[in-house]
Amino acid sequence: MIDVAAAVMLRADGSFLLAQRPAGKVYAGYWEFPGGKVEPGEPAAQALARELHEELGVDIGEAYPWLTRVFTYPHGTVRLRFYRVTSWKNEPQPREDQAIAWQRPGAPTAAPMLPANAPVLASLALPAEYAITNAARYGTAEMLARLERRLERGLALVQVREPELGSGERRLFTQQVLGLAHRYGCKVLTKAAFPGADGIHFRASELMVLKEKPAGALAVASCHTRAELDRAMSLELDFAVLGPVKPTDPRKNASLLGWEGFARLAKGSSIPLYAIGGVTRADREDAWRAGAHGLAMIRGAWD
Repeated sequence: MIDVAAAVMLRADGSFLLAQRPAGKVYAGYWEFPGGKVEPGEPAAQALARELHEELGVDIGEAYPWLTRVFTYPHGTVRLRFYRVTSWKNEPQPREDQAIAWQRPGAPTAAPMLPANAPVLASLALPAEYAITNAARYGTAEMLARLERRLERGLALVQVREPELGSGERRLFTQQVLGLAHRYGCKVLTKAAFPGADGIHFRASELMVLKEKPAGALAVASCHTRAELDRAMSLELDFAVLGPVKPTDPRKNASLLGWEGFARLAKGSSIPLYAIGGVTRADREDAWRAGAHGLAMIRGAWD
């Protein structure tokens, strides 16, 4: 197993940096996220800082753990530990005869990409917030009004989760959310297959009996244990929601993870994770440090 630390260097506009492998290296001409081998006994984050200084002349700020991908090449099996890096000193400059290029999510990217890096691009395109509707609390009209205000400010991913609404009312509300969200380019997930929805969010119990990832749509699941997360990873779901992190309802005795518990379960995850359970936008830094891709919020998304 060859351990590698790789950086997803992110600018404020969402663009990220790729580097092209120079002549003389394995897979010369292929593009990848910058980084390099982890030396025996060296922490991965320390290796990342060292490699980026050597390759690009930058001194990184905090590196947030993100994804871990394992890929077998003809020359060996590589375990890539990806970190998101949002701050650094000095402008990146190629110092090892490699080409570098800033790319925008969703735009044509430099090609060809190293096979182990290519799936990361889809995960990188996911937004940092996953909002969950709560019409039972606000009323359907007010919930739609709050949704539109968030859509106007760029909300890009929402789940319709309304167990307290009657089936007819829930169907109508879902249709209204779909029409409204799609006008703004926002993707909508539902708890079961629904015409026009962009994907399905499975409960943990459904996840554990799911045979394969549904084709042609986003597939997401709620997870509370490492066994459930392992199942989501084995099915290669698009992402998972992990929690609860903080208390939400004193009447419920659900076991809380806290950020330490979240980090313990999230370590080594191959798919993006959203932290859920009493979180607000103020928890973003704690979530990133614990390995989360972003936040899944109900009240925090609308209040």
